[in-house]
Amino acid sequence: MSWSSGDFRASAELLGNNGVLEEQKSPRFKKRETEVYIGNLPLDISEEDIRNLLKDFSPFHVHKVQSGCKCFAFVDLGSVQKVALAVQELNGRFFHKRKLYVNFNRSCPKRTPDVAERPRELPVLQKAPGPGLARITACKRFIPKTHSDARKPETPRTSVFAVPMEMRGPFLVLLLRECFRDLSWLASIWNVGGEVGLLVTSVVPQTPFFWAMHVTETLQENMQTLFGALAVAEEQQPYLQPSVVQRGTRGLAEHHLGDYGWAWNRCWVVDRVDRWAVVMFIDFGQLAIIPVQSLRSLDSDDFWAIPPLTQPFMLEEGILSSCQVINRILKGKITGTLNLESHILKFEEFK
Repeated sequence: MSWSSGDFRASAELLGNNGVLEEQKSPRFKKRETEVYIGNLPLDISEEDIRNLLKDFSPFHVHKVQSGCKCFAFVDLGSVQKVALAVQELNGRFFHKRKLYVNFNRSCPKRTPDVAERPRELPVLQKAPGPGLARITACKRFIPKTHSDARKPETPRTSVFAVPMEMRGPFLVLLLRECFRDLSWLASIWNVGGEVGLLVTSVVPQTPFFWAMHVTETLQENMQTLFGALAVAEEQQPYLQPSVVQRGTRGLAEHHLGDYGWAWNRCWVVDRVDRWAVVMFIDFGQLAIIPVQSLRSLDSDDFWAIPPLTQPFMLEEGILSSCQVINRILKGKITGTLNLESHILKFEEFK
């Protein structure tokens, strides 16, 4: 199963005659707001390499800055929405063996990313034996043990991952009640079992959690019906007035599908900060920050008759790399559910 251009329909109303986003032309958007800051770049990086890094966002202009041993760049993407997406997808990614720091073009950070993000060695406090006041001595974890050290060897630590907020039961219950008016979708998740094919739509970085579509004939039918209806709605539904956009608002916004371009999808406003909205794309399981004025109205219950296309999973072992598995099908089997969050299914991939 793969995406095709017929599944989605690009917007014509946001594009001008030359294909440039209309919001780029608006005086309300300053140029710096359409630029993304990329820090911790290698010194020998070229502007062409930076363009290739951001090729999915069609960069207009690259301004590379090198100061001593630091190298960073400001890249004009032509759209605040593309800037928000670039920050979401590229921040923390490794590029030429360096971890990138990607952010909105505000002021340059006071500390370089590699220094700011380096884990600190915390001292271990031990109480020294002896009468009187207890003395405290500090020893660093990285000090090697001598042969005379009689302490037991440290046991390997087990990685513990917190369940992402957007996957937790209380969050999903609130979303389903406000968007779909019923909770039957949560109960249907438990019916998934055995060998499955999962189309990955979103990965929570540095964790084993991910969102995916369970590939079935019913899913394909729902996709065709839903995306067909949303393609028509994109042409007919008006943009929401900024004054009515608030937490709990149902709407329609563009979601980036990587190499497959952009698609309009159902979304739910999680929060609003000034002229930005934090939205949950219902059918892709992904949070995003978008401009408030880019939201279209989608309040009719007819658009919310089909339950969410995606659901949460947890990899039984290891973590997933978003750049490798997004929009690809994983084959494996369901091995159980997560304790206390039984709607999150554990998944073991076939090797």
